[in-house]
Amino acid sequence: MQRTYYIMVILLSLVVAEVCAQQDAQYTQYMYNTISVNPAYAGSRDAINITGVYRNQWVGIGGAPVTQTLSVHSPIGKSNKVGLGMSIINDKIGPTQETYFDIDFSYTIDTSVDGQLAFGVKAGGHLLNVNFNDLNQYTNTDVLLNTNVDNKFAPNFGVGLYYHTEKLYLGISAPNLLETQHFDESNTENRASSFLAEERINYYLIGGYVFDLNENIKLKPAMLLKGVAGAPLQVDISANTLINEKITLGAAYRWNAAVSILAGFQVSDAIMLGFAYDWETTALGNTEFNSGSYEFFLRYEIFERNDRIIYPRFF
Repeated sequence: MQRTYYIMVILLSLVVAEVCAQQDAQYTQYMYNTISVNPAYAGSRDAINITGVYRNQWVGIGGAPVTQTLSVHSPIGKSNKVGLGMSIINDKIGPTQETYFDIDFSYTIDTSVDGQLAFGVKAGGHLLNVNFNDLNQYTNTDVLLNTNVDNKFAPNFGVGLYYHTEKLYLGISAPNLLETQHFDESNTENRASSFLAEERINYYLIGGYVFDLNENIKLKPAMLLKGVAGAPLQVDISANTLINEKITLGAAYRWNAAVSILAGFQVSDAIMLGFAYDWETTALGNTEFNSGSYEFFLRYEIFERNDRIIYPRFF
């Protein structure tokens, strides 16, 4: 009975009636997945970068979010001023499933000897599916639950700025500027007031700095702020330590939400593996049915220049 209660709380808050403050997918290892939220990051690593992320949130609670992400980006041309990227995100929460697909473009200018500022745009779209048959319905009289949503398309357009040096990075972005409404087709008489979900603009501010503690250890504090109308401000603060250019260990705190541990291993110059575990600090974490959240990532890079940056770069 208690487990059913938690499931229903999640689903009711996310999909039943009207979802007005829909947010983008959430990541703990956002520092390795910047391209998904800021198109200006495309090509900034001076390599062909392929990154996959898998996140399973609130393990043990039915209908909890599960997210898969695949992104590819690279500089184009000899000057490395232009970057191109592509990202696909599949996000499933309860009976809803959203698939995002975007193309990213960036252009970089030199602002100092080692400073670069990139301007980015993102264009694409996403598909929304809602299968109300996945819900345990106690009545079949609600017309809102009679018609599933199948592959409802919505266009996407976003912008971003990204500044970095050898030690510092800062970025600001809005990856989706179009506030699309997903209508309930079962209500054809009053479509203006009947809709299942409304996309809201998510604003991101990211930043980090690398400190050389000694020849073998680097420390990188980082932060992410995410704001969206109708939802609390999300604040993520993390600190990762890079040891001998191979092992990464760190911790993170999501304000009033979760604490996390992070680990990564540089298998070779081209391959890096990473893992993160979150434990909720809210009442949701005080249940036997929630085993925390798990996140894995794999990064593969192909360098094309002999004068590439010293590897591995920490952001």
